[in-house]
Amino acid sequence: MSTKEEHQYAKKIKEQAYNLGFSLCGITTPESPLHIEEYHKWLSDGLHADMEYMGNDRARHMRANPKDIFPECKSILVVASNYYQGEFLHPSSDAISGKVARYAWGKDYHTVMKHRLQELMGFVECVSGKPVRYRLYVDTGPLLERELAQRAGLGWIGKNTMLINHNIGSWTLLAEAMLDIWLPPDEPYIVDRCGSCTFCIDACPTDAIMSDPRRIDSNKCISYLTIEHRGAINSDRRSDLDDWVFGCDICQDVCPWNNRFAMVEHDVDFAPVYPLPHLDLHNLLQMDQSEFSRTFSGSPVKRTKRSGLIRNASVALGNHGDDKSIHALANSLSEDPDPIIRAHSAWALGKIGDIKAVNLLNCARDNEDDVDVLVEIKAALEELSSQEKKQ
Repeated sequence: MSTKEEHQYAKKIKEQAYNLGFSLCGITTPESPLHIEEYHKWLSDGLHADMEYMGNDRARHMRANPKDIFPECKSILVVASNYYQGEFLHPSSDAISGKVARYAWGKDYHTVMKHRLQELMGFVECVSGKPVRYRLYVDTGPLLERELAQRAGLGWIGKNTMLINHNIGSWTLLAEAMLDIWLPPDEPYIVDRCGSCTFCIDACPTDAIMSDPRRIDSNKCISYLTIEHRGAINSDRRSDLDDWVFGCDICQDVCPWNNRFAMVEHDVDFAPVYPLPHLDLHNLLQMDQSEFSRTFSGSPVKRTKRSGLIRNASVALGNHGDDKSIHALANSLSEDPDPIIRAHSAWALGKIGDIKAVNLLNCARDNEDDVDVLVEIKAALEELSSQEKKQ
């Protein structure tokens, strides 16, 4: 195949990628990442928090040596899907709702993008006229995918570590196809268009965005705390969550590139699926495991599991501070089988600071046998007592 034919071949693949719903498509090589040492430093500094799967020996080795994942690999096709659906106004009701990151409003992107990639691989084999071996990854493999995307010319890595494209902003999801055929690689995106802007850094309520070098401290990141983190959320961090119950979009909401260039993508696979995008927090507290599984089947929200989502809802209600939530939280504290949820419900009651909350906490203390929950109840009562003395 001549060089001209190879470029035509690559062009056809990209056109088909766009036809299948991908917003960006580029090609790069399986060379070792240039930023691998920065990644190792991020790990050694403990900025991956409890995500041990990112820091084990295999993960370190594979991210440093992509060819060891798939030795036959000669090219990596990198695609991006724009999931921005525009603004959805809060329904005019008295419900207290929690926020969910935009990427999780619709169907699970892992399933959506993998299906599209599989269709694209069928096209690749068709135009090549021979079987093509490949490996597909949708945020699942040991790849530094944002560096691959930058190398494939899709955009630059911003100060919030998100990939930003000058035409559509950063509301994108990435996926990769490692191929055993050679395709002409695209020119890397070498221009850093963030300039002196620090909007994302300034807006982050937990100071999770680090500027030099550009890194995220997962220990502080709301997305990590509400999705990946298991167990109790550190009490010092709970107020920072505000009303986020799954993920966080703050650093993307304030990004000038999104405010100027974000393109609404009317993609049915990323359109909100009820009860999203606004989750009724009182309804969440009443969900048992079977209802949770049924409601969020096929949704990214299921990743946080029932324990994590309702824990987050309890925190959001505490931050909201509305005494209308006392009944729902009291039921959760006395009846939920999960001690993590009961503990955070106790904290939330303490934040609301009502005499009814004091009585309910005292009652719960007399019937609770979990040590960690009792600690939260005691702390909540002490907080309420302290507030009363100040008045």
